[in-house]
Amino acid sequence: MTRLGRDQRGNILAISAAALIPLAGLIGGGVDMSRLYLTKTRLQQACDAGALAGRRAMGSGSWTDSGATSSRGRALELFNANFTDGAYGTDLLSHDFVEDDGEVTGSAVVTVPMTMMRIFGMTERTMTVTCTAKMEIPNTDVMFVLDVTGSMNCPSDGSYCPGGNNGNTPASNARIYGLKSAVKCFYEALLRVNTDEVCGGDPTATTYSGTAQIRMGFMPYSVNVNVGKLLNNAWIADNWSYQSREPNLETVYSWEAGAEGPKSPWGNWTAEPTLSEAYSYTGWSTVNGGVTINGTNYPRYRSATNSSNCTSPNFSTGGSVIGYSDSPSATTSEYQVSPPPPPVHPAEVQPITYMQEREHEATAYRYRWNSDWNNNKCRLQSGTNIHALSRQATATRQVTWTEHARWIGWTYKQKTFDVSTLKAGGTNWNGSVSLPLTTMNGPTVKLSGSNWDTTLVLPANMDVSWDGCIEERATIQNSDGNPSDEWSPIPSGALDMNIDLVPDAGTSGSHWGPMLENAVWGRYTGSNTSNRTTNDVVTTSWLNRNNSYYCSTEAKKLQTWYTPGGFETYVDSLTPIGNTYHDIGMIWGARFISPTGIFASENAQTSTGGAIQRHIIFMTDGDTMTDRTNYTSQGLPWWDRRQTTYAPSNGNLDDILNARLVALCTAIKNRNITLWVVSYGTGTSSATQTRLQNCATPGKFFQANDTPTLISNFKQIASEIADLRLTS
Repeated sequence: MTRLGRDQRGNILAISAAALIPLAGLIGGGVDMSRLYLTKTRLQQACDAGALAGRRAMGSGSWTDSGATSSRGRALELFNANFTDGAYGTDLLSHDFVEDDGEVTGSAVVTVPMTMMRIFGMTERTMTVTCTAKMEIPNTDVMFVLDVTGSMNCPSDGSYCPGGNNGNTPASNARIYGLKSAVKCFYEALLRVNTDEVCGGDPTATTYSGTAQIRMGFMPYSVNVNVGKLLNNAWIADNWSYQSREPNLETVYSWEAGAEGPKSPWGNWTAEPTLSEAYSYTGWSTVNGGVTINGTNYPRYRSATNSSNCTSPNFSTGGSVIGYSDSPSATTSEYQVSPPPPPVHPAEVQPITYMQEREHEATAYRYRWNSDWNNNKCRLQSGTNIHALSRQATATRQVTWTEHARWIGWTYKQKTFDVSTLKAGGTNWNGSVSLPLTTMNGPTVKLSGSNWDTTLVLPANMDVSWDGCIEERATIQNSDGNPSDEWSPIPSGALDMNIDLVPDAGTSGSHWGPMLENAVWGRYTGSNTSNRTTNDVVTTSWLNRNNSYYCSTEAKKLQTWYTPGGFETYVDSLTPIGNTYHDIGMIWGARFISPTGIFASENAQTSTGGAIQRHIIFMTDGDTMTDRTNYTSQGLPWWDRRQTTYAPSNGNLDDILNARLVALCTAIKNRNITLWVVSYGTGTSSATQTRLQNCATPGKFFQANDTPTLISNFKQIASEIADLRLTS
């Protein structure tokens, strides 16, 4: 027995038997722990899937509870697909999802019965998980390129629209109102901040509370874009050429006379007139007695039996007189000859003539036969002649001449003006520039060779206002009427299509110019404005401007709009007018959002160095519509011909703009900018519709036939821009 007790080989059995109890606990605990881990993992996955599904179903709208297709129904459906009741031997499963301010929260509770651990008194464990899903927005820039042409005044339901622009007055259900609503609903959906628009499921927040930087900008366009006053002074040229006019002038001289100098000595009296003829006298009448003339006595009557023996002159008129006597008056009058003759340039003095006159009275005599007289038919008569003798003296006044450039008409032509006074430093601008484009009444003067007062018409400067629209920089010309093969790739000479080029003094044609509506005329000959000409027109007439000008609402650079007030005010200010030039809106939308262009310092990254996702939302309601007499970013197309070598038709211009739009869409997408395109209304041609579809980033084209669809499209875009993420 003692030996057996010392034998250790038998202890192994006892030790092994004793070790089975804790080993069973370890193995059982491991099994149950594995089940608990698997259950909680699957439960969490189901919760996450449900939360994501519910938030995705909610989109940019509101949370719904009822029905299988509701937001809550989709969340429960995805949960149940990932964790069924009774899975892994569980029971008492409870789960649900709720939403608060765009954030979906789920919770799930399930009981897991124990297996091996029951022998240790642990019969079950309760597993609880929570999950949250919301739209997490990355740092985002959004540039709205919005068609605000005249057709946006038309009814959104496609009903009759007079003139295609409703008389430039928005209809009660105008498309422009639908656009404004859609943009505000986009804002609500992306920032989860309420606006004055009723969008459905409106958020309650009044201020953006997210951590991501969200900036939005606007590029409204029609014929032109209003961007000039958002640019740096250095990017606008100091001198720019316009189809304009210059005054035609002539040099004239006005005179003023100084004080009068002393008179010269009087000259000789004029000679006595010859008064021997009867017709020089008047008032012939029979004298009362005889007279003695030159020592000869002449009686009152002569004996005569007929006219022939009545001493000559004896006719009723004419003939010579017997003689006359001249009696000068003692009175001499003196006067200035008025007016003095006007000086003729360059005379130095104005002569003034003074006259003295002395009156003379001469009496003549004749015999006159008259058969009607009863007696003494040959009688002596007297007649009188009153005349004056004169002499003159002269004086002078010094003449001062003034030279004037008098306006006599206009030459309508291309003209280069200095526009640098628009610049006020940095990004500050003046609102007008003074240019010599009008006339004014000058002084009232006496001109050379005239004593009459003349009011001069002089050339004058006028303040020409600048509203901010710009003319584009250098481009290329189409010569064959087919521009479709000219823009892939964009030619290097087409600086107006270069998105990123910063204007530089060393690069000719790289600057922009200010559009000056009141400095531009489309010239023509005669009175018919259709008689257009590129030749200079010299005329005294004031020609009709012969062009149409439209400048859109000023654009907005990318900026944060974390409270809705300013955003709403700007959107409400959009005013539709003018024709449709898609390319000008697209190029400037790209320039405003590009991280490597004129605003690179603002756009490359966030203020903290974060990366930015970029989106352009391009909305239009129709086809390209040009007019060769529109004042555009390319000047006056018919006269300037910057885009053609020939006189373009409206169709030529449409083709050029469409080709340019295609090229711009490609260039934008190649810059990793998501390009969303929304076609609004039903008036777009199939060719334009295809062009717009191809313009968009794949999968980012929308067709909105009416306003509700447009609003839905914009909300969907906001939802897709935001990233759906689990936050807990």
